[in-house]
Amino acid sequence: MTVESNNSLVVDFNLYLITDRKQVAGGDLCLALEGALRGGVRAVQLREKDLNSRELFDLACRLRGLTSRYGAKLLINDRLDIAMAVGADGVHLGESSMPVERVREIAGDGMFIGVSCHCLSGAVAAREGGADFITFSPVYHTPSKAGYGDPVGTERLAEACRLLRMPVFALGGIKPENVRAVMGHGAHGIALISAILAAQDPEAAAREILSLLNRKV
Repeated sequence: MTVESNNSLVVDFNLYLITDRKQVAGGDLCLALEGALRGGVRAVQLREKDLNSRELFDLACRLRGLTSRYGAKLLINDRLDIAMAVGADGVHLGESSMPVERVREIAGDGMFIGVSCHCLSGAVAAREGGADFITFSPVYHTPSKAGYGDPVGTERLAEACRLLRMPVFALGGIKPENVRAVMGHGAHGIALISAILAAQDPEAAAREILSLLNRKV
């Protein structure tokens, strides 16, 4: 499924893999990501907030080369400067990031802007500011999103999808057993970390999840 974003960029992926090297089985992020890319992942967000600027830049360069070999998109969490420096496809913003409107002015129309949203008002603001897609979370309970309060649940996810009319990725506690449920509530796709990166075989995990996402109802 493809959906045009606010800027006529095509959101042609429905699985959005977010990195967390601390969750990688075996500890080698690039090795795990290559497996996921072999398994069909075509969009990766580099999100390693504890790295300093040089470390993040070096890792972003490696991931740009890796994703390019597989024809996959690379977005950088929060750091527009690093995204532009490595030729990434976009940037992903959080609640404490620069305003979407300002990022769009700097980045132009050729870069994707994703935004993390945890309520409907934030999601509407992201769309009006020029975001191309959002992640909406946490749909289910997950330790990494516990600070954002109780899970929003699938009904609120469905409301966001109906209201926004833009690509919405369900995030938070997404596993193979609930993929079909969130897709049935109108999500364009899913965003996740551990279901792939913490798996012993990221390639097989990615293939399984993509098969669920693309299964005809």
